[in-house]
Amino acid sequence: MDSKSQIPTPHIEAKEGEIARTILLPGDPLRAKFIAENFLTEVRPFNRTRNMLGFTGNYEGKQVSVMGTGMGCPSMGIYSYELIHFYGVKNLIRVGTAGSIHPDLKARDLVFGMGACTTSNFPALMGFPGVFAPICSYELLKQAAERAESLGLPYRVGNILSSDMFYGPAEGKEATEAWASAGVLAVEMEAAALYTNAACGGANALTILTISDHLLSGESASAKEREESFTDMMTVALGLA
Repeated sequence: MDSKSQIPTPHIEAKEGEIARTILLPGDPLRAKFIAENFLTEVRPFNRTRNMLGFTGNYEGKQVSVMGTGMGCPSMGIYSYELIHFYGVKNLIRVGTAGSIHPDLKARDLVFGMGACTTSNFPALMGFPGVFAPICSYELLKQAAERAESLGLPYRVGNILSSDMFYGPAEGKEATEAWASAGVLAVEMEAAALYTNAACGGANALTILTISDHLLSGESASAKEREESFTDMMTVALGLA
């Protein structure tokens, strides 16, 4: 079946051509709205289904889209699959928050997720004859590093953890310390699904995170700060369009 015949999809109401080849994917749809209103010009909304707001506009002369994905690998899995397979999106950049488990990472620090360990079963459900390692696009990672350096923004590159649990034993102190001892920098909930779908669909993906809290020290940013003030990651991501 022609992929164009499957749009709009059950989750995205955009018509053909309304979504750019590069898209930013915050988990929070209100963060998508914030990015569109504060960074893009000539903004056109393309999605309101399930209140998962999506917009396309221009940034420094290039067309770019932004849309929320919700929380967790299943939600990211649905949206990234439809964007890649039905709308032809080639560059998918998650911009979100994460909890630090590294002693030198504090609130507002930037992390670029090179690989995504996970407690999710999402990669295993793809049916590989072994264990798939979800990793980002080197091309996008290289561009992001160069962009951050040109802006004078410090960042860390390394392994992150995509967890299926926000509350519960998987986020206990002992489990957190085990991941930290293996060099994992921070915990979030979506990158493993994004990287897996991008690899299987021939697209590029990268996760750019702002540390919102520290899971060991207890340092934390407010919900309002998470939605509106973590703009460095947005500036870096938009420069990759």
